[in-house]
Amino acid sequence: MSGVLVGLDIGATKILGVVTSAEGEVLASVRVPSPAGGDQVVTAAADVVERLRASARSGVGVVGVGIPGLVDTSRGTVRHAVNLGVADGYPFSERLGAATGARIVLDNDANAAALGAAALLGERDLGYLSLGTGLAAALVLDGRLRRGSGNAAGEIGHIPVDPAGPRCECGQVGCLETVASGSAVAALWPGNGQPAAQALFDAAAAGSADAAAVRDRFAARVADAVRLVALTVDPTVVVLGGGVAQVGERLRVAVAHALAEQAATSPFLRSLDLPGRLRLAPLDRPVAALGAALLGRAP
Repeated sequence: MSGVLVGLDIGATKILGVVTSAEGEVLASVRVPSPAGGDQVVTAAADVVERLRASARSGVGVVGVGIPGLVDTSRGTVRHAVNLGVADGYPFSERLGAATGARIVLDNDANAAALGAAALLGERDLGYLSLGTGLAAALVLDGRLRRGSGNAAGEIGHIPVDPAGPRCECGQVGCLETVASGSAVAALWPGNGQPAAQALFDAAAAGSADAAAVRDRFAARVADAVRLVALTVDPTVVVLGGGVAQVGERLRVAVAHALAEQAATSPFLRSLDLPGRLRLAPLDRPVAALGAALLGRAP
């Protein structure tokens, strides 16, 4: 099988690897739990690559990888991957390349997901909000990723919004991530064996007033993140993705409603039609892993 691409989406809870055709059709996938620690993550990722190679029945020369944290794409190192326990400056590409014999193209996981969303939605200009264990944004502007001079473009989850809020994993206090992420939902509404966001939205739909109040408060904070991205770079669309987005259309509707409420007293915000720009990442496709595979097309 020739012309295939391989991508890994490495997150705080799972490593998802895919083999795709050059056109983006997923041909095979492998999912394993994420361990903690740089060497442990590399070992698990290398195992996923080998299993994908077996599925593809083909040699794989390039592997695209999306990983949390600040990624130096030229050196293949990562910093501040706090939810994975990877040490700052860890030479991820070098270590995974040595373990697999492949050339590794490393990028931030939200960047990879933004590329995947742009390809699947047919958009060249979008902001992507990754609502997972943490919160991050990624930007595809005029068809190109905007990484920033320090590879920190889109790290809006670490903008402090509440000086009296909880301490964030990044060391600051009251970051946006602490109120608009999967971890934030879990702190307010434990899932009891079910994903916390799913449990929250299910309870609200079943008529729980407490759940509805928590849902609306969470949606308002996600709307803050949408507004922040929209007012900074004014993309054509803002896409909600990540684990929390598995809630589906109910999340988009709740956030769109919050955006409309926030614009009720502002003719300026109403003129921007932020609710109308809101999209949901395709739920039936591995957006981040697909985007990571697309990273591998770069020369």
